Amino acid sequence: MPELPEVEVVRSGLAKRVAGSVITDVKVVHPRAVRRNLGDLASQLEAATIMGVSRRGKYMWLELDRPYVLMIHLGMSGQLRVNDSPSGHPHVRVEWVLNRASEAPRYFEFLDQRTFGGMHVSDLDLDEIPTVISHIARDPFDSLFDVNSFALLLLQRTTQVKRALLDQNLISGIGNIYADECLWRIGLDGRTPCNHLTATHAADIVQVVTQVMHEALVAGGTSFDALYVNVNGESGYFSRSLAVYGREGKPCDRCGNPIIRSKFMNRSSFHCVTCQPPWLLP
Repeated sequence: MPELPEVEVVRSGLAKRVAGSVITDVKVVHPRAVRRNLGDLASQLEAATIMGVSRRGKYMWLELDRPYVLMIHLGMSGQLRVNDSPSGHPHVRVEWVLNRASEAPRYFEFLDQRTFGGMHVSDLDLDEIPTVISHIARDPFDSLFDVNSFALLLLQRTTQVKRALLDQNLISGIGNIYADECLWRIGLDGRTPCNHLTATHAADIVQVVTQVMHEALVAGGTSFDALYVNVNGESGYFSRSLAVYGREGKPCDRCGNPIIRSKFMNRSSFHCVTCQPPWLLP
């Protein structure tokens, strides 16, 4: 599933292409893509002007000249494309025409092979955040993210540190890939209970995970297949820089010992037993 860097790559590319555009001719090709929407999406979006594109963590939305926004979740394989003509792609789930002054009409398409993602309208809370994600914590790229508050909450937990990093109610935007990469850089075993950490560990986690995700953002995100691409249909190349994730059996870049793969929360976790010793485990 796309994590913060991948969603931000899509958001920033989309914003340049759609801000100021008026939506017309909305067509829902596959109803599953709007399964969470209350009401008729075509009617809700028709003639709306897109004011901007925002994000919190892995969640993205179109700001409209309406008292609501359009939430977009990419799921496992969602893609957003803006083309000069309809693509005719078999995985188009929702499409509409974009009209912007002094420009020829363009075509917005939401593609999703697995259709785990989707879009739906949401009201806003008092902080101008969509109500459906108001419980989601700020991410490390947010100017209002409070490192001290995060550290305090983290150190009070008894759960494993990797599990905490994946908790979007504590810190958003981090997924399996960047959690593993962050913990390897710090030299911390992901099974370590949070209350065994120090304030320095907590500060290091924020600093390093922000650094890792920034590097991924510059590289266009992490792509392992054609399911994740930016709005131009291009893959990211941060996968070339991954130190542990997806590298089972390959030598650790730091010590040369093989990377270990283990089961974690119904998914795979990757680490180096030498560089990430279990010295803080109970």
